[in-house]
Amino acid sequence: MTRSRSLVERLRAAGCVFAEEEADLLVGAARDDGHLAELLARRVAGEPLEHVVGWAEFCGLRLEVGAGAFVPRRRTEFLVREAVDAARPGAVVLDLCCGVGALGAAVASLVPGGVELHAADIDPVALAYARRNVAAYGGAVWEGDLYAALPARLRGRVDLLVVNAPYVPTGEIALMPSEARDHEPAVSLDGGADGLAVHRRVAAGALPWLAPGGRLFVETSARQSPVTASALTSAGLAVRVATSEELYATVAIGTAPER
Repeated sequence: MTRSRSLVERLRAAGCVFAEEEADLLVGAARDDGHLAELLARRVAGEPLEHVVGWAEFCGLRLEVGAGAFVPRRRTEFLVREAVDAARPGAVVLDLCCGVGALGAAVASLVPGGVELHAADIDPVALAYARRNVAAYGGAVWEGDLYAALPARLRGRVDLLVVNAPYVPTGEIALMPSEARDHEPAVSLDGGADGLAVHRRVAAGALPWLAPGGRLFVETSARQSPVTASALTSAGLAVRVATSEELYATVAIGTAPER
């Protein structure tokens, strides 16, 4: 199968800005012409391209995603960069609110010498993908509500705690693109009244799990970063905020005391 003009035209008419590139991806994912027609119909109906083709590119990795899962965003690659810069070989890495395991897999792939990888989330649909995405790095996956998911043996051992928790205020969900609003789980988007309810819970519970000098990395927004940073400070962490103009990304970083 090859990309056809009619395929590109249907994608463009549906509002797909990069219609040619999307057409190539759909052709590559299709088993035959009938399957291609099915994939095209799903995309034209507004389903995220990553859900349709079954994968998303993130930090050079091809990660499995699908219906009902949050699609990793390119801006989150900035958090990965910051975490990798702070990593050492053999570091214990925890991807909390992991979704499909994108952060943990990316960090593990980029740290020379490898890491001990753990990932946790409350959503069983996302965790089905996470198990496959972290398998190449020997990652362990845990299901439950934040730290309640974790085995006791991780307490006080986590060197890098990476978190992309929901931070969209409830009242702003309706303003999001339909691809996210209608096709990604609300638990991965809705951060409560001001967007930072989960950030506060992550910060409040972090210190007992972090190793001495361990670091917590939380993606936030430029507007919300002072509140996220304040939550980390209140939890006993030394805080700095890092930004990337290139990726329009903001990360609050908290460091545990050297106990």
